[in-house]
Amino acid sequence: MKIQKLVLASHNAGKINEMRQILAPYGVEIVSAAELNLSDVEETGTTFAENAALKAEALAAQSGLPCLADDSGLCVAALDGRPGVYSARYAADNETRINKLLAELKQSGRADRSAYFACVLALKLPAAPIRFFEGRVNGRIIDVRRGNMGFGYDPVFVPDGETRTFAEMTNAEKSAISHRGRALAQFVREVFETA
Repeated sequence: MKIQKLVLASHNAGKINEMRQILAPYGVEIVSAAELNLSDVEETGTTFAENAALKAEALAAQSGLPCLADDSGLCVAALDGRPGVYSARYAADNETRINKLLAELKQSGRADRSAYFACVLALKLPAAPIRFFEGRVNGRIIDVRRGNMGFGYDPVFVPDGETRTFAEMTNAEKSAISHRGRALAQFVREVFETA
């Protein structure tokens, strides 16, 4: 099935912009859940895949259109994988989330600063089972915020092989190596380039 119009199941402007840039070359009209006034879906799953599937199913049903949903988050070794699937709900806003993360890392007393970002995309097409696409990027958490690009935990996350945080990279640089960029690359390969 050729996808001409795709709903992105997100109200997060940062995610929407990132996805639009990556999918722009494929001639697909991208509309966000917010633009269609679709209601938010409660993320009651315990994994990224479960939450992505919940959103994809619900918003495809609400809109009658193919839907791509993502769930992603930051998993920190010293915090036993937290905030994980609760990354967006870890605290009220980005600033508070980062403050809480750094405070909990300090309280843990553990020297290990390794972490990874994970992303699972769920694609729901009419009369078809959900398909999943995954991406992950390993890195570490630093104590001092650096950079003003990106969103979320980007100012304190340095990916492996880099000296800069995600927030110090351009959107194109980040997308080339990010968890979401990798999941979207898999989605593009399997859905658009092999269609």
